[in-house]
Amino acid sequence: MTNASPHDQLMQMICGYQVSQIVLTVGELGLPDLLKQGPTSVEDLAQACSANPDRLYRLLRAAASLGVFTETEPRVFAATPLSEILQSDHPTSLQPLTLMMGSEHYAAWGRLRRAVQSNENEFEQEFGLPFFDYLSQHPESAAIFDAAMTSIHGRETAAILEAYDFSQFGLIADVGGGNGSKLIALLTKHPQVRGMLVDLPHVVERAAPNFVAAGVNERMTLIGGDFFVEVPSGADAYMMRHIIHDWDDEKSTLILKNCRAAMQPGQKLLLVEYVIPSGDEPFFGKLLDLTMMLIPGGKERTEAEYRDLVAGCGFQLQRVIRTDQPISILESTAI
Repeated sequence: MTNASPHDQLMQMICGYQVSQIVLTVGELGLPDLLKQGPTSVEDLAQACSANPDRLYRLLRAAASLGVFTETEPRVFAATPLSEILQSDHPTSLQPLTLMMGSEHYAAWGRLRRAVQSNENEFEQEFGLPFFDYLSQHPESAAIFDAAMTSIHGRETAAILEAYDFSQFGLIADVGGGNGSKLIALLTKHPQVRGMLVDLPHVVERAAPNFVAAGVNERMTLIGGDFFVEVPSGADAYMMRHIIHDWDDEKSTLILKNCRAAMQPGQKLLLVEYVIPSGDEPFFGKLLDLTMMLIPGGKERTEAEYRDLVAGCGFQLQRVIRTDQPISILESTAI
């Protein structure tokens, strides 16, 4: 795209939604899984996914032009490295993220102008509930969300564990830890460390079997609660990954003050977040910031904004640790 003219660059931006909807439809129809066994005719694929053969061919042809599939002979398609990542059983499958981004998220993004011109939460305006309340009442969407977060966070987790020495702590609380994938990886790497998962009761209930399957359940404490009300004490360090970015400053302050109330002076608070750089350089967090605005109502922040935020809650930001992924670890000390 960098070699394209300004006109062509803008055309690609304008038509970007077409690409995301092609990928979504490919995932919804299960085409990546259907092509795992080898090149397959459009007619056989259409029968397998209950599609109109001619219209399906047009979809596949468009997807192949993007590299998602390849047409090996007339009306016969095969998998590519891109489509393999959309297979449901791929170790780092992006199928759940595709389904999530193309459904509720896509609808909320259609309200971007309204969001910029108001102070309303556009997801709530569209679906009638705040995002996390919506998930609690829609188990299928919640399962897709969990799987999507795992696919995103998998690479991040390895980077976090490489960048920071968690072995210095005996018990680590993961506040808002979701399905527990981060704690599972951490406890697997550091067998002497114990973990505490803190999240809403229905989230903790969904996560419990994951710790059993990973063989670390005996080193785990699972606590269902609400971090807007209270954070349990007793851990040596408190960690939150992509939690504070979900909330505005007022609600983030409440969460952080509840963490501080549970901690002793000198204990560590570890926030794993995108830290927005200055300037015009491309950075994924700048786009994710708009998702936070539209869906949960939060925001991505700069280092200075994080420094001020934690300072108002009884912490001092000590350092920002970069990883080999776009995320950073903000290490603060309770004062």
